[in-house]
Amino acid sequence: MNNIELKQVKTGGCCVPATKTNTDVVKSTNKELPIAIIGAGPVGLAAAAHLAKIGVRFILLESGESVGSNILNWGHVRLFSPWQYNIDKIAKKTLEKHGWNAPDQEQLPLGSELVNEYMKPLANLPEIKPYLLLNTKVVSISKKGLDKMKDANREKSSFILYLEQNGMTKRVEARAVIDATGTWSQPNPINADSVWTKEERELKQHIYYGIPDINGEHKERYKGKRVAVVGGGHSAINTILELSQLNDEVEITWIIRKRSVEDAYGGEEKDALEARGALGSRIHQLVDAGKVKVFTPFLIQQLIKINDEIGIIGQSGGREITLSPVDEIIANTGSRPDFSYLREIRLSIDTATESVEALAPLIDPNLHSCGTVRPHGEEVLRQPEKDFYIVGMKSYGRAPTFLMATGYEQVRSIVAHLTGDFESAKKVELDLPETGVCSINLTSPNSTPSCCDTEASKC
Repeated sequence: MNNIELKQVKTGGCCVPATKTNTDVVKSTNKELPIAIIGAGPVGLAAAAHLAKIGVRFILLESGESVGSNILNWGHVRLFSPWQYNIDKIAKKTLEKHGWNAPDQEQLPLGSELVNEYMKPLANLPEIKPYLLLNTKVVSISKKGLDKMKDANREKSSFILYLEQNGMTKRVEARAVIDATGTWSQPNPINADSVWTKEERELKQHIYYGIPDINGEHKERYKGKRVAVVGGGHSAINTILELSQLNDEVEITWIIRKRSVEDAYGGEEKDALEARGALGSRIHQLVDAGKVKVFTPFLIQQLIKINDEIGIIGQSGGREITLSPVDEIIANTGSRPDFSYLREIRLSIDTATESVEALAPLIDPNLHSCGTVRPHGEEVLRQPEKDFYIVGMKSYGRAPTFLMATGYEQVRSIVAHLTGDFESAKKVELDLPETGVCSINLTSPNSTPSCCDTEASKC
């Protein structure tokens, strides 16, 4: 089978796509090979900007039609962190070199503004655009000529990435891989046991995973309906607040696994991010006003179809309860990483959080009562497979406390290490706002205060 390869051309120190060849892999030493970045979200683009700055060859692979394609799925949602926490420092300097004017650092951007005003201009720079491949899905990664069990010469062997592009399978060789694919496209199921059931899959036309555009394109879907929102994080709160703007034309049920609804309110006025704290305060007021029916703790066990309605069966307080049928369900139950294409890569993944194993003790919500994580870099994120890294939201696995600024520091440290600046790689610094949750007790005396359930790219 012919393979389309990514030929390296010495222009700006990077690499450019080549035409179809009959060679399996371009012959090259590892140092001449590009660093492959998977995922053109904010963290993947930041990695590209850092590599471009020092003239190191790279290729940026994105499965979507645009950079930030996952963010555009919630482009109507306003972030609760201002621009100052959402822009990588090196990316900003590179943009400004080309005449870009940064947005007001104190303003809160919409998801679509993050993409259109920052990520797309960055992706279109001459330092990055020639080396970005859209509509390119990585379906497998291995070591050149080796399966997972082979040790001989493994550390010196390059990586082979198998790509699906335009209906064809292509191969590209890389000396290092930075996986910044995130978790947004892998939502968790509604089932409290976190397993996909036949019934949930069959009812998918009545279930929306994520944050629908309730006041825009999805308005008619929910207007005049009985809607159940499942989840206790900020995505669920955003969803409920938008549904409430439909006034009496929607009946809202909120299903939460937390011990009490107060756990979902977060730090409120004690949160260093005013907008994040305001979300908790607004939903608090809405619940107190009786505008939302709250069931907590409620563990969903089964969904059943009743004519055109959905029946929800679960447990609360050790008793089985069947809720009143609803017309629609909006699932804000978090997401999980996809490791399916990494079967031939040696990974160290935490068994509970599915995060990078060394990172787990810093972020496990079973161990920590707040969303603030101390800075970490290459040393924490390195995998048993030399020069392979998982970064960004995916590095946190199922843990919900990732912040974009954390991802920017991750890739800064990793790029420094990969390019021989080991001293800089070890110096990790990060200034993040406090959630406010740690300073107050929102739960019962015998329980641990809940974390700020922030979604990665919306913080």
